[in-house]
Amino acid sequence: MTSSAAAPAGIAMGDASRISEIDKLRGLVIVLMALDHVRDYFFTGGGLGGNPLDPTTTTNWLYTTRWITHLCAPTFVFLSGVSAYLQFAKGKATPSLSRFLFTRGLWLIFLELTVLSFGWSFGFPYLFFMQVIWAIGWSMIALAALVWLPRLAVLAIGVAIIAGHNLLDPINAADLGSLSLLWTFLHDGGPVFIGGQPIGLLGYPVLPWVGVAAFGYGLGALFMQPAEKRDRTIFLLGLAMLALFVVLRGTMIYGDPTFATGPEAVALDWRQQETLRAAIMIFLDVQKYPPSLQFVLVTLGIVFALWPLLSRLRAPVGAVLNTFGAVPFFFYVLHIYLVHALAIAANAAVGNPIGGYFDYLINVFTAPEKFEGVGFSLPWVYVAWIVVLALLYPACRWWQGVKARRRDWWLSYL
Repeated sequence: MTSSAAAPAGIAMGDASRISEIDKLRGLVIVLMALDHVRDYFFTGGGLGGNPLDPTTTTNWLYTTRWITHLCAPTFVFLSGVSAYLQFAKGKATPSLSRFLFTRGLWLIFLELTVLSFGWSFGFPYLFFMQVIWAIGWSMIALAALVWLPRLAVLAIGVAIIAGHNLLDPINAADLGSLSLLWTFLHDGGPVFIGGQPIGLLGYPVLPWVGVAAFGYGLGALFMQPAEKRDRTIFLLGLAMLALFVVLRGTMIYGDPTFATGPEAVALDWRQQETLRAAIMIFLDVQKYPPSLQFVLVTLGIVFALWPLLSRLRAPVGAVLNTFGAVPFFFYVLHIYLVHALAIAANAAVGNPIGGYFDYLINVFTAPEKFEGVGFSLPWVYVAWIVVLALLYPACRWWQGVKARRRDWWLSYL
Protein backbone atom coordinates (compact mmCIF):
# COMPACT_ATOMS: atom_id res chain seq x y z
CA MET A 1 0.00 0.00 0.00
CA THR A 2 1.28 3.35 -0.90
CA SER A 3 0.47 6.79 -0.82
CA SER A 4 2.16 8.09 -3.60
CA ALA A 5 0.43 10.25 -2.68
CA ALA A 6 -0.68 12.50 -1.68
CA ALA A 7 -2.01 15.44 -2.19
CA PRO A 8 -1.58 18.48 -0.97
CA ALA A 9 1.71 19.54 -1.76
CA GLY A 10 1.13 23.00 -2.33
CA ILE A 11 -1.64 22.51 -0.29
CA ALA A 12 -2.14 25.81 -1.80
CA MET A 13 -1.17 28.66 0.34
CA GLY A 14 -3.25 31.41 -1.17
CA ASP A 15 -4.06 33.04 -4.47
CA ALA A 16 -1.14 35.42 -4.10
CA SER A 17 1.20 32.53 -4.85
CA ARG A 18 -0.67 31.20 -7.91
CA ILE A 19 1.58 30.30 -10.81
CA SER A 20 -0.29 28.37 -13.48
CA GLU A 21 2.56 25.92 -14.13
CA ILE A 22 2.71 25.06 -10.44
CA ASP A 23 -1.01 24.33 -10.38
CA LYS A 24 -0.68 22.21 -13.51
CA LEU A 25 2.21 20.28 -11.97
CA ARG A 26 0.22 19.71 -8.79
CA GLY A 27 -2.72 18.63 -10.89
CA LEU A 28 -0.61 16.18 -12.86
CA VAL A 29 0.91 14.50 -9.83
CA ILE A 30 -2.35 14.43 -7.89
CA VAL A 31 -3.98 12.65 -10.81
CA LEU A 32 -1.15 10.11 -10.77
CA MET A 33 -1.53 9.78 -7.01
CA ALA A 34 -5.20 8.96 -7.44
CA LEU A 35 -4.20 6.18 -9.84
CA ASP A 36 -1.97 4.67 -7.16
CA HIS A 37 -4.71 4.72 -4.56
CA VAL A 38 -7.27 3.29 -6.99
CA ARG A 39 -4.78 0.48 -7.61
CA ASP A 40 -4.49 -0.06 -3.85
CA TYR A 41 -8.22 -0.66 -3.51
CA PHE A 42 -9.27 -2.06 -6.88
CA PHE A 43 -6.46 -4.29 -8.08
CA THR A 44 -6.65 -8.07 -7.72
CA GLY A 45 -6.20 -9.05 -4.09
CA GLY A 46 -7.33 -5.65 -2.86
CA GLY A 47 -4.08 -4.16 -4.11
CA LEU A 48 -2.11 -6.64 -2.00
CA GLY A 49 -1.07 -9.04 -4.71
CA GLY A 50 2.67 -8.82 -4.09
CA ASN A 51 5.24 -6.14 -4.76
CA PRO A 52 4.42 -4.43 -8.09
CA LEU A 53 8.10 -3.50 -8.48
CA ASP A 54 9.44 -7.06 -8.11
CA PRO A 55 10.65 -8.09 -11.60
CA THR A 56 10.07 -11.78 -10.81
CA THR A 57 6.32 -11.34 -10.23
CA THR A 58 5.22 -8.09 -11.86
CA THR A 59 4.31 -7.17 -15.42
CA ASN A 60 5.70 -4.25 -17.38
CA TRP A 61 2.37 -2.42 -17.21
CA LEU A 62 1.91 -2.98 -13.48
CA TYR A 63 5.50 -1.93 -12.78
CA THR A 64 5.07 1.29 -14.75
CA THR A 65 1.71 2.02 -13.11
CA ARG A 66 3.31 1.83 -9.69
CA TRP A 67 6.62 3.48 -10.51
CA ILE A 68 5.28 6.66 -12.11
CA THR A 69 3.40 7.42 -8.90
CA HIS A 70 6.76 7.79 -7.16
CA LEU A 71 6.80 11.27 -8.67
CA CYS A 72 3.93 12.41 -6.48
CA ALA A 73 5.10 12.67 -2.87
CA PRO A 74 8.44 14.43 -3.49
CA THR A 75 6.72 16.89 -5.82
CA PHE A 76 4.01 17.68 -3.29
CA VAL A 77 6.48 18.20 -0.45
CA PHE A 78 8.87 20.21 -2.63
CA LEU A 79 6.05 22.49 -3.75
CA SER A 80 4.95 23.04 -0.16
CA GLY A 81 8.35 24.65 0.36
CA VAL A 82 8.10 26.63 -2.88
CA SER A 83 4.65 27.90 -1.86
CA ALA A 84 5.98 29.04 1.51
CA TYR A 85 8.71 31.04 -0.19
CA LEU A 86 6.29 32.61 -2.67
CA GLN A 87 4.18 33.79 0.23
CA PHE A 88 7.24 35.46 1.72
CA ALA A 89 8.42 36.90 -1.59
CA LYS A 90 5.03 38.45 -2.28
CA GLY A 91 4.90 40.36 0.96
CA LYS A 92 3.87 38.08 3.82
CA ALA A 93 5.84 39.15 6.89
CA THR A 94 8.05 36.52 8.47
CA PRO A 95 6.14 36.40 11.79
CA SER A 96 2.83 35.95 9.96
CA LEU A 97 4.26 33.32 7.62
CA SER A 98 5.87 31.41 10.46
CA ARG A 99 2.64 31.44 12.48
CA PHE A 100 0.63 30.30 9.47
CA LEU A 101 3.01 27.45 8.64
CA PHE A 102 3.02 26.27 12.24
CA THR A 103 -0.76 26.28 12.65
CA ARG A 104 -1.35 24.86 9.17
CA GLY A 105 1.10 22.07 9.90
CA LEU A 106 -0.67 21.16 13.14
CA TRP A 107 -4.00 21.20 11.32
CA LEU A 108 -2.76 18.84 8.62
CA ILE A 109 -1.32 16.43 11.18
CA PHE A 110 -4.64 16.42 13.06
CA LEU A 111 -6.57 15.68 9.86
CA GLU A 112 -4.14 12.90 8.90
CA LEU A 113 -4.71 11.20 12.25
CA THR A 114 -8.50 11.57 12.17
CA VAL A 115 -10.41 12.25 8.95
CA LEU A 116 -7.88 10.66 6.60
CA SER A 117 -6.88 7.66 8.69
CA PHE A 118 -10.54 6.77 9.09
CA GLY A 119 -11.07 7.22 5.35
CA TRP A 120 -8.38 4.64 4.66
CA SER A 121 -9.86 2.18 7.15
CA PHE A 122 -13.66 2.55 7.37
CA GLY A 123 -13.74 1.07 10.84
CA PHE A 124 -13.12 1.66 14.56
CA PRO A 125 -10.68 1.49 16.13
CA TYR A 126 -8.50 2.38 13.18
CA LEU A 127 -4.75 2.51 12.76
CA PHE A 128 -3.19 5.92 12.32
CA PHE A 129 -1.91 6.02 8.74
CA MET A 130 0.83 8.66 8.63
CA GLN A 131 1.60 9.48 5.04
CA VAL A 132 2.15 12.48 2.81
CA ILE A 133 -0.18 14.85 4.69
CA TRP A 134 1.66 13.92 7.86
CA ALA A 135 4.99 14.66 6.15
CA ILE A 136 3.79 18.00 4.79
CA GLY A 137 2.37 18.97 8.18
CA TRP A 138 5.66 18.36 9.97
CA SER A 139 7.59 19.97 7.13
CA MET A 140 5.49 23.10 7.53
CA ILE A 141 6.22 23.13 11.25
CA ALA A 142 9.94 22.86 10.48
CA LEU A 143 9.66 25.62 7.89
CA ALA A 144 7.96 27.80 10.50
CA ALA A 145 11.36 27.91 12.17
CA LEU A 146 13.50 27.86 9.02
CA VAL A 147 11.82 30.88 7.40
CA TRP A 148 13.60 33.10 9.91
CA LEU A 149 16.87 32.17 8.18
CA PRO A 150 18.13 33.54 4.85
CA ARG A 151 16.79 31.64 1.87
CA LEU A 152 20.21 30.29 0.88
CA ALA A 153 20.74 28.96 4.39
CA VAL A 154 17.45 27.07 4.13
CA LEU A 155 18.55 25.74 0.74
CA ALA A 156 21.84 24.53 2.23
CA ILE A 157 19.99 22.78 5.06
CA GLY A 158 17.65 21.10 2.59
CA VAL A 159 20.49 19.88 0.39
CA ALA A 160 22.44 18.66 3.42
CA ILE A 161 19.48 16.62 4.71
CA ILE A 162 18.66 15.13 1.30
CA ALA A 163 22.28 14.28 0.54
CA GLY A 164 23.35 13.23 4.01
CA HIS A 165 20.51 11.41 5.76
CA ASN A 166 21.49 8.07 4.22
CA LEU A 167 24.60 8.24 6.38
CA LEU A 168 22.21 7.57 9.25
CA ASP A 169 20.87 4.33 7.75
CA PRO A 170 23.03 2.04 9.93
CA ILE A 171 21.26 3.42 13.02
CA ASN A 172 18.37 1.10 13.81
CA ALA A 173 15.41 2.22 15.91
CA ALA A 174 15.22 -1.19 17.56
CA ASP A 175 18.71 -0.67 19.03
CA LEU A 176 17.92 2.69 20.63
CA GLY A 177 15.82 1.57 23.58
CA SER A 178 13.70 4.41 24.89
CA LEU A 179 14.62 6.55 21.88
CA SER A 180 13.37 4.01 19.35
CA LEU A 181 10.02 5.77 18.85
CA LEU A 182 11.78 9.08 18.22
CA TRP A 183 14.04 7.50 15.61
CA THR A 184 11.06 5.83 13.95
CA PHE A 185 9.42 9.26 13.78
CA LEU A 186 12.51 11.01 12.44
CA HIS A 187 14.15 8.55 10.08
CA ASP A 188 13.14 4.90 9.91
CA GLY A 189 9.35 4.88 9.77
CA GLY A 190 7.38 1.67 10.08
CA PRO A 191 4.85 0.33 12.60
CA VAL A 192 4.33 2.43 15.72
CA PHE A 193 3.75 0.67 19.05
CA ILE A 194 2.58 2.18 22.32
CA GLY A 195 2.69 -0.13 25.33
CA GLY A 196 3.39 -3.05 23.03
CA GLN A 197 0.24 -2.44 21.00
CA PRO A 198 0.32 -1.29 17.36
CA ILE A 199 -1.40 2.07 16.95
CA GLY A 200 -0.39 3.04 13.43
CA LEU A 201 1.92 2.90 10.46
CA LEU A 202 4.38 5.74 9.95
CA GLY A 203 5.02 5.58 6.22
CA TYR A 204 6.66 9.00 5.99
CA PRO A 205 9.35 9.64 8.65
CA VAL A 206 9.78 13.35 8.82
CA LEU A 207 13.51 14.16 8.59
CA PRO A 208 14.07 13.35 4.89
CA TRP A 209 10.83 15.09 3.90
CA VAL A 210 11.74 18.22 5.84
CA GLY A 211 14.85 18.25 3.66
CA VAL A 212 12.74 18.14 0.50
CA ALA A 213 10.50 20.98 1.75
CA ALA A 214 13.53 23.09 2.70
CA PHE A 215 14.98 22.40 -0.74
CA GLY A 216 11.75 23.72 -2.26
CA TYR A 217 11.84 26.86 -0.11
CA GLY A 218 15.47 27.43 -1.00
CA LEU A 219 14.74 27.17 -4.72
CA GLY A 220 11.58 29.27 -4.47
CA ALA A 221 13.29 32.31 -6.01
CA LEU A 222 13.62 30.37 -9.28
CA PHE A 223 9.86 30.48 -9.68
CA MET A 224 9.86 34.26 -9.49
CA GLN A 225 12.15 34.63 -12.49
CA PRO A 226 10.96 35.46 -16.03
CA ALA A 227 9.36 32.36 -17.55
CA GLU A 228 12.04 31.64 -20.16
CA LYS A 229 14.93 31.91 -17.71
CA ARG A 230 13.00 30.02 -15.02
CA ASP A 231 12.09 27.14 -17.33
CA ARG A 232 15.65 26.78 -18.64
CA THR A 233 17.16 26.78 -15.16
CA ILE A 234 14.70 24.23 -13.77
CA PHE A 235 15.16 22.01 -16.84
CA LEU A 236 18.96 22.07 -16.52
CA LEU A 237 18.73 21.37 -12.80
CA GLY A 238 16.57 18.36 -13.60
CA LEU A 239 19.12 17.03 -16.08
CA ALA A 240 21.92 17.52 -13.55
CA MET A 241 19.96 15.61 -10.88
CA LEU A 242 19.25 12.76 -13.30
CA ALA A 243 22.92 12.61 -14.30
CA LEU A 244 23.94 12.39 -10.64
CA PHE A 245 21.37 9.66 -10.09
CA VAL A 246 22.79 7.63 -12.96
CA VAL A 247 26.32 7.99 -11.58
CA LEU A 248 25.33 7.00 -8.04
CA ARG A 249 23.09 4.17 -9.15
CA GLY A 250 25.56 2.97 -11.73
CA THR A 251 28.45 2.81 -9.29
CA MET A 252 26.34 1.81 -6.28
CA ILE A 253 28.61 3.80 -3.99
CA TYR A 254 26.08 5.81 -1.98
CA GLY A 255 22.57 7.12 -1.69
CA ASP A 256 20.25 4.15 -1.32
CA PRO A 257 20.08 1.60 1.52
CA THR A 258 19.07 -1.19 -0.85
CA PHE A 259 22.80 -1.58 -1.45
CA ALA A 260 22.89 -4.57 0.88
CA THR A 261 25.76 -6.90 1.60
CA GLY A 262 25.71 -10.65 1.82
CA PRO A 263 23.46 -13.15 0.00
CA GLU A 264 20.54 -10.74 -0.30
CA ALA A 265 22.68 -8.26 -2.22
CA VAL A 266 22.36 -10.21 -5.49
CA ALA A 267 18.59 -9.72 -5.61
CA LEU A 268 19.04 -5.99 -5.02
CA ASP A 269 21.95 -5.40 -7.41
CA TRP A 270 20.88 -4.44 -10.92
CA ARG A 271 24.24 -5.65 -12.23
CA GLN A 272 23.57 -9.23 -11.08
CA GLN A 273 20.36 -9.79 -13.06
CA GLU A 274 20.03 -12.32 -15.84
CA THR A 275 17.82 -10.20 -18.10
CA LEU A 276 17.93 -6.59 -19.24
CA ARG A 277 14.30 -6.19 -18.13
CA ALA A 278 15.08 -7.19 -14.54
CA ALA A 279 18.21 -5.03 -14.51
CA ILE A 280 16.27 -1.93 -15.58
CA MET A 281 13.51 -2.57 -13.06
CA ILE A 282 15.93 -2.95 -10.18
CA PHE A 283 18.04 -0.02 -11.38
CA LEU A 284 14.97 2.21 -11.01
CA ASP A 285 13.65 0.62 -7.81
CA VAL A 286 15.07 3.01 -5.23
CA GLN A 287 13.85 3.33 -1.68
CA LYS A 288 10.86 5.58 -0.98
CA TYR A 289 10.21 4.73 2.69
CA PRO A 290 12.11 6.81 3.76
CA PRO A 291 13.08 8.58 0.52
CA SER A 292 16.73 7.96 -0.26
CA LEU A 293 19.00 10.49 -1.96
CA GLN A 294 18.70 8.51 -5.17
CA PHE A 295 14.90 8.45 -4.93
CA VAL A 296 14.79 12.24 -4.63
CA LEU A 297 17.28 12.71 -7.47
CA VAL A 298 15.42 10.55 -9.97
CA THR A 299 11.89 11.67 -9.10
CA LEU A 300 12.46 15.41 -8.81
CA GLY A 301 14.94 15.19 -11.66
CA ILE A 302 12.20 13.86 -13.95
CA VAL A 303 9.71 16.45 -12.69
CA PHE A 304 12.14 19.33 -13.26
CA ALA A 305 13.04 18.06 -16.72
CA LEU A 306 9.34 17.98 -17.63
CA TRP A 307 8.62 21.43 -16.17
CA PRO A 308 8.97 23.41 -19.46
CA LEU A 309 6.24 21.27 -21.02
CA LEU A 310 3.66 22.46 -18.50
CA SER A 311 3.33 25.89 -20.08
CA ARG A 312 2.50 24.21 -23.38
CA LEU A 313 -0.45 22.29 -21.98
CA ARG A 314 -3.64 23.83 -23.30
CA ALA A 315 -7.31 23.17 -22.67
CA PRO A 316 -8.89 20.83 -22.00
CA VAL A 317 -5.98 18.91 -20.44
CA GLY A 318 -4.24 21.98 -19.06
CA ALA A 319 -7.49 23.40 -17.68
CA VAL A 320 -8.42 20.15 -15.94
CA LEU A 321 -4.97 19.80 -14.37
CA ASN A 322 -5.08 23.45 -13.32
CA THR A 323 -8.38 22.88 -11.53
CA PHE A 324 -7.19 19.78 -9.69
CA GLY A 325 -3.89 21.46 -8.81
CA ALA A 326 -5.56 24.60 -7.47
CA VAL A 327 -7.45 22.60 -4.80
CA PRO A 328 -5.12 19.69 -3.98
CA PHE A 329 -6.11 19.15 -0.37
CA PHE A 330 -9.82 19.22 -1.21
CA PHE A 331 -9.16 16.63 -3.92
CA TYR A 332 -7.07 14.51 -1.58
CA VAL A 333 -9.65 14.22 1.17
CA LEU A 334 -12.54 13.52 -1.20
CA HIS A 335 -10.69 10.96 -3.28
CA ILE A 336 -9.73 8.77 -0.29
CA TYR A 337 -13.39 8.35 0.67
CA LEU A 338 -14.62 8.07 -2.91
CA VAL A 339 -12.07 5.44 -3.98
CA HIS A 340 -12.67 3.36 -0.86
CA ALA A 341 -16.47 3.51 -1.23
CA LEU A 342 -16.37 2.72 -4.97
CA ALA A 343 -14.14 -0.29 -4.35
CA ILE A 344 -16.69 -1.66 -1.90
CA ALA A 345 -19.57 -0.98 -4.30
CA ALA A 346 -17.79 -2.45 -7.34
CA ASN A 347 -16.79 -5.65 -5.56
CA ALA A 348 -20.26 -6.06 -4.07
CA ALA A 349 -21.82 -5.58 -7.51
CA VAL A 350 -19.90 -8.54 -8.96
CA GLY A 351 -20.37 -10.74 -5.91
CA ASN A 352 -16.88 -10.44 -4.42
CA PRO A 353 -16.46 -10.49 -0.63
CA ILE A 354 -16.18 -7.00 0.83
CA GLY A 355 -15.51 -7.67 4.51
CA GLY A 356 -11.83 -6.83 4.13
CA TYR A 357 -12.63 -3.28 3.10
CA PHE A 358 -13.98 -2.46 6.56
CA ASP A 359 -11.15 -2.02 9.06
CA TYR A 360 -9.07 -2.09 5.88
CA LEU A 361 -5.64 -1.31 7.30
CA ILE A 362 -5.99 -3.74 10.18
CA ASN A 363 -7.04 -6.47 7.75
CA VAL A 364 -4.12 -5.71 5.46
CA PHE A 365 -1.70 -6.67 8.21
CA THR A 366 -3.63 -9.20 10.28
CA ALA A 367 -6.16 -10.88 7.96
CA PRO A 368 -4.94 -10.76 4.34
CA GLU A 369 -7.06 -13.83 3.60
CA LYS A 370 -10.07 -11.51 3.56
CA PHE A 371 -8.85 -10.12 0.24
CA GLU A 372 -8.79 -13.46 -1.55
CA GLY A 373 -11.08 -13.34 -4.56
CA VAL A 374 -11.30 -9.56 -4.38
CA GLY A 375 -10.42 -6.93 -6.93
CA PHE A 376 -10.10 -6.48 -10.66
CA SER A 377 -7.54 -6.70 -13.44
CA LEU A 378 -5.33 -3.72 -14.26
CA PRO A 379 -7.42 -2.44 -17.22
CA TRP A 380 -10.41 -2.14 -14.89
CA VAL A 381 -8.22 -0.25 -12.41
CA TYR A 382 -7.67 2.35 -15.12
CA VAL A 383 -11.39 2.50 -15.84
CA ALA A 384 -12.09 3.07 -12.14
CA TRP A 385 -9.41 5.77 -12.07
CA ILE A 386 -11.07 7.66 -14.92
CA VAL A 387 -14.45 7.37 -13.20
CA VAL A 388 -12.98 8.78 -9.97
CA LEU A 389 -11.46 11.76 -11.81
CA ALA A 390 -14.71 12.42 -13.66
CA LEU A 391 -16.72 12.37 -10.43
CA LEU A 392 -14.27 14.63 -8.61
CA TYR A 393 -13.88 17.27 -11.29
CA PRO A 394 -17.20 19.14 -10.80
CA ALA A 395 -16.66 19.38 -7.04
CA CYS A 396 -13.07 20.57 -7.50
CA ARG A 397 -14.18 23.11 -10.09
CA TRP A 398 -16.76 24.45 -7.67
CA TRP A 399 -14.26 24.67 -4.80
CA GLN A 400 -11.73 26.37 -7.07
CA GLY A 401 -14.35 29.02 -7.79
CA VAL A 402 -15.11 29.49 -4.10
CA LYS A 403 -11.43 30.02 -3.29
CA ALA A 404 -11.05 32.46 -6.20
CA ARG A 405 -14.05 34.57 -5.14
CA ARG A 406 -13.55 34.67 -1.39
CA ARG A 407 -10.73 35.66 0.94
CA ASP A 408 -11.92 34.18 4.24
CA TRP A 409 -8.91 33.34 6.41
CA TRP A 410 -10.02 29.78 7.01
CA LEU A 411 -9.95 28.94 3.30
CA SER A 412 -6.16 28.96 3.41
CA TYR A 413 -6.34 25.94 5.73
CA LEU A 414 -8.39 23.83 3.28
